[in-house]
Amino acid sequence: MADLTRTIIASVLAALTLGASPEHASWPDTPVARLEALAELQTLNADLLSHDSATLTLDRWCSRHHLADGARIVADRVRGQDKPPPAAVREQLHAGADQSIAYRRVRLRCGERILSEADNWYMPSRLTPDMNRTLETSDTAFGRVVQPLRFQRHTVSAKLLWSPLPENWDSGGAPLPRAHPGASLPILDKVIEHQALLTRADGEPFSYVIETYTGAVLDFPPSFGPSQP
Repeated sequence: MADLTRTIIASVLAALTLGASPEHASWPDTPVARLEALAELQTLNADLLSHDSATLTLDRWCSRHHLADGARIVADRVRGQDKPPPAAVREQLHAGADQSIAYRRVRLRCGERILSEADNWYMPSRLTPDMNRTLETSDTAFGRVVQPLRFQRHTVSAKLLWSPLPENWDSGGAPLPRAHPGASLPILDKVIEHQALLTRADGEPFSYVIETYTGAVLDFPPSFGPSQP
């Protein structure tokens, strides 16, 4: 009877584990760890800014930091939250008042970790019928669908929403935070925001995206352990 009870408990715990959110990596709250976290965020930010596809960039990030087995970004559609395009977005897309603009919101996920959320307004008339069909009927990431267009990405704005170090820390304007032995570095839910315009190879704009990258991009063990000063 005891063996049966243990088996049932083990089965329940396994089921709960499968349905649970991934465990977040714990970064120690030390100056060295804060420096490393900032360096990693700046590296990701620069990588995103220097490549046309955020999806493929996150593919590489996910794989490099072993965030999931078989690391590959999957797009989860968020339905029922459509947003009309702001006037500035319509202007960026060179879209007349009578031209249709579609909306797509996705969460880009590596395994169980959501690395970014994106609002995307795009022009169906400037894509192929097959692309539009795929975008309407599947969760395939936008960047993968439109890759045959050989599109270019033009950054409109890019900013860190969270920094582990105070502003002007590197010029003596602010001291480095002290170490808090045993404490974990509090990483915010949103760490980077990008806005970008995508254009086809002929220069025609077809998509405007607002991408918010989450603290899960740092869900890997830091190089320096909690014993570092």
